[in-house]
Order: sequence, then structure tokens, then C-alpha cells
Amino acid sequence: MASVDILISGHVRRTDAGESSVHPTVSLVRDGDLVIVVDPGILADPALLVDALAEHDLTVHEVTHVFVTHHHLDHTRNVGMFPTAVVVDVDSRYDGSLWLGHDGDGHHLSPDVSVIETPGHAQECAALVVATGDGTVVLTHAWWFADMTPVEDPLAWDQAALERSRERILAVADIVVPGHGPAFRPPPTTR
Repeated sequence: MASVDILISGHVRRTDAGESSVHPTVSLVRDGDLVIVVDPGILADPALLVDALAEHDLTVHEVTHVFVTHHHLDHTRNVGMFPTAVVVDVDSRYDGSLWLGHDGDGHHLSPDVSVIETPGHAQECAALVVATGDGTVVLTHAWWFADMTPVEDPLAWDQAALERSRERILAVADIVVPGHGPAFRPPPTTR
């Protein structure tokens, strides 16, 4: 079975100077030889990610894949830290200079790791669905935070599409890793 670890729990908050500080939640998914970093986006210091990987006995050169839930810069900026990784998004794989397609919705990176389309926050949103010993983990930007907020996404490309994606996720997820916060277990009433 695959495993999921949170490398950096994300946040969106105001600084004392009134500016916004944004980190995505950066996760590590492993399944056999597959080593995936999810949403390596903007960080106060990229060394945070290097150090978090080192705590799992990994270097940036051992990461085989980077998965991005969507193309907003706060989730993609540090993709280039992983020079040998294949980058995967909602419908493509990027391997070196090659821009390759994949099976799209339901594309499997391994038997226990797959990509599903989850439009709403952005048109190109996707989630990574991972079968683990703790249940099905879905890494997504359908929610920003562990309290399942904001209910109305202020940056949504299509709120109605986002609601449909949330329903799809809740139908399969035992654990959700949101875009900018710690993992959470959805309330039983949502399943």
C-alpha cells in the first residue's frame, strides 16, 4: 500500500505588515519506487522543503514525480527543484522537455495512486487519490483548510463545478489533504 506524509502544512494568513503569507500544503506520497511530492509551490524558503525531505531520508534527486493540483503559482513555483522528476497534472506528464498526455480522469501512477479531475477552484484542478493502510487519502484544493472552508471559494473558477468536485471527493475520501492546511477526516454526515 501507498503512504502519505505531510511535509509542510500550508497556511494563508496576514503578516504584521498587513501582507499575505501563503504556503501550500506540501505532501509526500510513496508507493514502492514511486516518490511523489505534491504541490511544492511558494515557500518562505525552499530549504524548508529540502529539510522536510531529508527527515524522510530523501533528496530532491530521489523524487520521481511532482503532482500539481492546479496551476496557480502558489502551488507550482518550486516544481523546478526536482530536476529528474516527471511532473503530472490533470491531463499531462512533463518529462524533461517532453509534454506528454496521460489517461486523464482515473490515470494511475501506480495501482494505489491515481489522478481524478476536480474542477472548480481552477478549471484544470485535479486531485491525487491514494489507497493507504489508513484508508483513502485525497490530496486536493477543493478546500483550502481543514475546517472545510471557505465554503464559497473567493477564487473559484466555477463554484458549481467545485461543489460537484467536493461531492465526488467526499464519496471516496477517508482523509482529505486540503490546499493550505493539515489533513482532516470528513465528518461522517458528508459521506
